[in-house]
Parts: sequence; structure tokens; C-alpha cells
Amino acid sequence: MVLASREFIASPDDRKDQIVFKWPDLRIRKFTRAIVNADQVALFINTGQVVGTMGPGRHQIDADELPFLGTFVDFATGGNAYRAELYFVGTREYPGFTFGGRIDDVQDPQTGMVVTLRVFGDYSLQVTDPAALVTNLVGTVDVTDNNRVAGWVSDQLLKVMRTEVTTQVVRNGWPVLGLSAYTPDIEKAVILATNNQLATYGVALVRMGNFDLNLSDSDEAQLKNLAKDTAYSRLAGGFNRYAAGEMALGAGQGMAQGGSGDSGAFLAAGLGLGGQLAGGAGPQSQGGEPGPVPPPAPGFAGGGAGYAGAPATRAAAAAAAPATAVCPNCHAAVPTGARFCPSCGQAMPAPAGHCNACGTDNPPGSRFCAGCGQPLGPQPVHCPSCGAEAAADQRFCASCGTAIAPAATGGSGTGAQPEPGAQPK
Repeated sequence: MVLASREFIASPDDRKDQIVFKWPDLRIRKFTRAIVNADQVALFINTGQVVGTMGPGRHQIDADELPFLGTFVDFATGGNAYRAELYFVGTREYPGFTFGGRIDDVQDPQTGMVVTLRVFGDYSLQVTDPAALVTNLVGTVDVTDNNRVAGWVSDQLLKVMRTEVTTQVVRNGWPVLGLSAYTPDIEKAVILATNNQLATYGVALVRMGNFDLNLSDSDEAQLKNLAKDTAYSRLAGGFNRYAAGEMALGAGQGMAQGGSGDSGAFLAAGLGLGGQLAGGAGPQSQGGEPGPVPPPAPGFAGGGAGYAGAPATRAAAAAAAPATAVCPNCHAAVPTGARFCPSCGQAMPAPAGHCNACGTDNPPGSRFCAGCGQPLGPQPVHCPSCGAEAAADQRFCASCGTAIAPAATGGSGTGAQPEPGAQPK
């Protein structure tokens, strides 16, 4: 059998950037010179097993220099060749591989909204175990094609990120809109977890670049709108006031656009709903309960915790909300002290402690007006004999049987004293 004369075996110049280059001939001529570059390792493979290696430098293909070749003498050539697969594997860093795609649906710890996270970036790759790369990956991926190798690595990277990024966000309570602030932490955790996954295949990520975690356009718009509403609600002193202001602004803009929205029905509906919002009306404020309360500042990217991070803050904010009363007619929430309901115009009952003589509102439990000294409501009656307190319509003392005169209205409230010696009739 005639063998093609080859004086040297090496990676061609146009294949220097390949991670793995496979020599095309299975029969390697005896005494041929093999050139292994400084950033390469050469592997001899037989039946899927590494039978020998050559480090950087020049090597003569001969069993005297490489004893393991004696087992693979090709007797069909009269012993002038060896039969084996020869791979040249680069050990330097290979940059410029890109990755990207959908990670997973994640619940934002700040708002409770479920959003879709995506990731894009690039990375550099390095072979850490040439033998493991060729023997463990060659049956799955064409290792002589950099794009095939990088595509497989990118798939493993995304699998790891689906778990790692979600875990980091949920465990640490990181706001989705502010994830860029935690990019170094996420990158470090992802590289470590991915390399654990790739160790079996003899490759590793060296570094990542242009690492970008982002949202779909619709999710990002919703979170930004919610952040805006929360900030404006805080500035306005509550969501109801902010919503009423937005409605009034919208009505004004509508009337400015040719008056298309200035009909009587439109204005009545707008002003009515605006009044309800300003007064706290609505399903969430029935029975005097405060309406929606925005998270305490700051509750979004760059700030502290919102609802999920600080559960007690919502209760504190609700406690600080203005006190309200309930309209007896429409059951809307009405600010304490209002004389009429802003929703239906019903007169509100006078609060406890209100003096009808001078109009002063006294603290609950007051018996006399702090403004004019007049008694507030019926005054307690006491027995003239033993001093026991009695009901206003009680005629005799339940303790000693002494007759009790009716309480005087508008007086001191101690009751009229009977004449000495008077007997009950």
C-alpha cells in the first residue's frame, strides 16, 4: 500500500482558532514529525480511549520515542505506519462566544408581579481537560466545530441560570427593576455553578462580559408604571388623592381637546368618582377602612423593601392614614369632622362631644363643653342620701330607698335635693 508522503503533521494555519483539530488520516507514517504548538496538546485516540499524549514541541512519530505507539502498528503497510486518531486540542482562552434567551418566569419580591426574565451576554471558554473533552463530548457534539461546542456550552449555561438567577432573586429579595446593581454577584454565582456542570466535559468558563439581565417590553412597562404610581401616590399623600388628581387632569385634557368630553353626564361622572376617590370611597375603604396604601419610600430599585420586604410597613402606613367616618346614606368613607358626605351630600351626624350651644368639638367622654361650660348631654344623678349613682328616670335609690328628684336639664347634673324630712309619696 502506498502512503502519501508527509514530512510534518500539525494544525493548518487556517485552523489555529479551532478548539479541537482532528488530523484527517487514520494512518500516520512512521518517522513523521509532529508539531504541537505551545498552546496545544496532542492526543492519540483508539476505540474511544486516550492511549497517549504529546505536549508542546516537535515529536517524531516512532515507537522508540513514543512507546505507546507500538501497540498500533499498521501491518497492512509493512509496519511503516501507525493506525490511530490524532487530535490537536487548544488550551488557551477562547473569547467572543455569545449566549442569550429566556431564563424563567420570576415573581418580583417588591411588587408580587410575575415577570419574564431574559439574559444576554458573551463569555470566554478554556479547555481544562483535553482528554475529557474529546472522549466525553465527541459522541454528543462535533468538537472540531467551535460553534457546535459553544452552542452546547451556552445551553448548559442557560440551564444553570434558570435555577441560579431565580434562587438569588427570591432568596435575597432583589427587585427585578434593579437587578443590574447585583450583576457582579449574579455573574460570580453563575460562573461557579456552570463550571461545576461543565467539569465532567473538560471545559470551563473563564469570564463573562456584557452580562445583561432584562425584561420583556410589556413586563418592563408594567413595572415602571407601577413604580411611577407608587412614587406619585406617596408624594400626594395616598393613592386615592393621586387617582383623583389624575382623573381631574384627564377630564381637563379631554375638555381642552375640543370639548368632546365635557357633556353634563361626563362631568357628573368624573366629579362624582373623583369625590369618592378623594374621600377614600370604594370597595377597599368600606366601613371606614383606609384605602390602598403605597409602599413606604423607597420601595423600588435602589431603595429598601416594599410590601414583601417589610410587612409591618403597610400596617404602619395604614395607621397613619387620616381617620374616617361612614356615611349613613351611601356608606362612603368621609373624613372625620366633615358636616356633609362628599359623595351624596347627606348631613353627617354630629360627633360625640359636639356642643350644640357654641359648636365646639370636645374630646370623647367630656361631660362639659370646654368652650362655654354647658353640660354635654344628660348628667348623672346621685342619691341625696347615700350618694349612689342612679339612672335619669329612676325615682327611688336602689341602695337606700330615698326618693330621687328628676335630673335638671342644663344644670350641673347633680339632681335637685328634696326638702329635709320629705317622705316618698
